Amino acid sequence: MAAAFFFAAMLLAAVSASPVTLPLERAFPSNQRVELSQLRAWDSLRHRRMLQSTYYVVDFPVKGSFDPLQFGLYFTKVKLGTPPREFYVQIDTGSDVLWVSCGSCNGCPQTSGLQIQLNYFDPGSSSTSSLISCSDRRCRNGVQASDASCSGQSNQCTYTFQYGDGSGTSGYYVSDLMHFASIFEGSLTTNSSASVVFGCSNQQAGDLTKSDRAVDGIFGFGQQGMSVISQLSSQGIAPRVFSHCLKGDSSGGGVLVLGEIVEPNIVFSPLVPSQPHYNLNLQSISVNGQILPIDPAAFATSNNRGTIVDSGTTLAYLAEEAYNPFVNAITASIPQSVRSVLSRGNQCYLVTTSSNVDIFPQVSLNFAGGASLVLRPQDYLLPQNYIGEGSVWCIGFQKIPGQSVTILGDLVLKDKIFVYDLAGQRIGWANYDCSLPVNVSASAGRGRSEFVDAGELNGSTSLRDGLQMLLINTLFIALFMRITLFL
Repeated sequence: MAAAFFFAAMLLAAVSASPVTLPLERAFPSNQRVELSQLRAWDSLRHRRMLQSTYYVVDFPVKGSFDPLQFGLYFTKVKLGTPPREFYVQIDTGSDVLWVSCGSCNGCPQTSGLQIQLNYFDPGSSSTSSLISCSDRRCRNGVQASDASCSGQSNQCTYTFQYGDGSGTSGYYVSDLMHFASIFEGSLTTNSSASVVFGCSNQQAGDLTKSDRAVDGIFGFGQQGMSVISQLSSQGIAPRVFSHCLKGDSSGGGVLVLGEIVEPNIVFSPLVPSQPHYNLNLQSISVNGQILPIDPAAFATSNNRGTIVDSGTTLAYLAEEAYNPFVNAITASIPQSVRSVLSRGNQCYLVTTSSNVDIFPQVSLNFAGGASLVLRPQDYLLPQNYIGEGSVWCIGFQKIPGQSVTILGDLVLKDKIFVYDLAGQRIGWANYDCSLPVNVSASAGRGRSEFVDAGELNGSTSLRDGLQMLLINTLFIALFMRITLFL
């Protein structure tokens, strides 16, 4: 439609500027009745030529919860191979690579306490699967991005990952199709797929082997070339931006899209350049509007220091120099009716039933660019248990002794839209009810305001339901414009 308006404007400009006549012909003879299906087919051909460079918006259903007593993680479902098989993988912005458990895996869990059926990927059972060799360019990229290496005997591109909690996995890289639902110019495209490289895990250790929270693998959303967001972007399939909105209530779930969730209240802060993680420049912390006496050097980014946004972390962590001032400020702000207690070394508070958690102060994490992440009491406190006529709430922020690292995990990320704009090298956020629909931009920062209602991308809710009216409106607008131009 934009191209039609542009053509009409150029035509009028040409006629008014000089006596040049451009003959116009009807696409269909005036004495011929045109079926609606023919007009749709005509528009479809036109749109394929006009919109071929436009990105898709890819969505993934989200399950899980931040609550350590329930799930303690958020995970999604990916479909890999031919025929497609489903795998449940943890959403992790703190790592780069998608990997799933493969057959004959040593240490891989057999069952899961998350009420999901665990699967194993078998490259030999997929007609579209291929192994990545040492000479493959993608393996060489992986050496820089994700600890890839080469096995001289088998000529396979292999990897070994070690995570911050001491767990680890090793395996080899394969290439196969990933299948997903996608939005393209306001319409739902089914059976979309793309070839991606991912890890085939044949050995796991540490917490990855525990069955209480076991999943099929980890979906890394980092910035490096081996991440799926980078791979799909390089193929022109998805923009270099992804977003999530994680529900914080007992039902959990939320929204995860490869695209930009658009919300008027989103504020952005620039990423610290040349970092392996999503590092932001945290400048200060405020409690009830008062900036805490913390040396800004405690938040400075350097080796193993700084502030990291990591959806693979359940709680949140403060630099050691900032932890005590933060806890002391919270304790000093609560009324005398709230009793301060220690539980297993954690600062907790006994709140009577006549009060609620809203008596605790508001906290602001203040970042570069003037963006503040405002935390409600539920964003830094965790309910533990009940004692008599009261409830115990503990500070969910932890500290890592001897380290000046701040990690914003799911405790802080929940109930907010988070946008990771890799192209613009910034992260944005806004408080939001993640059970509500969201607007998603397919323009990838190209300046268009093309939004779709992605709906609640969780459970059985389908994108198709949220887009039906938009599709009908788009069809009639396109039909009207086509008839106006040619009749």
